[in-house]
Amino acid sequence: MKFCSSCGQPVAQLVPEGDHLHRYVCTACGTVHYQNPKIVAGCVPEHGGRILLCRRAIEPRLGYWTIPAGFMEMGETTLEAARREAAEEALADVEIGSLLAVVHVLHADQVHVMFRARLPLPEFGVGEESLEVMLCDEADIPWKDIAFRSVEFALRRYLEDRRLGVEAHHFETIDLRPRPTG
Repeated sequence: MKFCSSCGQPVAQLVPEGDHLHRYVCTACGTVHYQNPKIVAGCVPEHGGRILLCRRAIEPRLGYWTIPAGFMEMGETTLEAARREAAEEALADVEIGSLLAVVHVLHADQVHVMFRARLPLPEFGVGEESLEVMLCDEADIPWKDIAFRSVEFALRRYLEDRRLGVEAHHFETIDLRPRPTG
């Protein structure tokens, strides 16, 4: 970062008063520009014992297999993001279940939040970010071609939980945004 997004003046790296880490701080207006991890939300959709996988049409890891997942947008919950990503990448209408995994991907400054999900109908397709989408039996998961370690972790955790009989309970989303006055 070279310039302040508030006033356009140069920034410097220093430890702001009351902080303990170096931050980008505007040399003119004093705005502190925090850089925090990005959240990736995704899910492991299942239908009839098979798992929905997408083959990536984008970098990073073009051509490798993944579960539907992607960066969260402002104004949405992690559950909404996971559901949206399934719709975008696999044209799938999923029901998001319980939390499956939270993976800290330190080298990429990301936190991956993965959920269990149910694909009520075997209806899906190839979204813009996918080359191919398939329902896959556990024995046919292309483990050597899984795109990310966080996805492999989530898949293995999902399959282990399924063997143990862990059910996908649904969350209730509570909207904590300010209520309109008037």
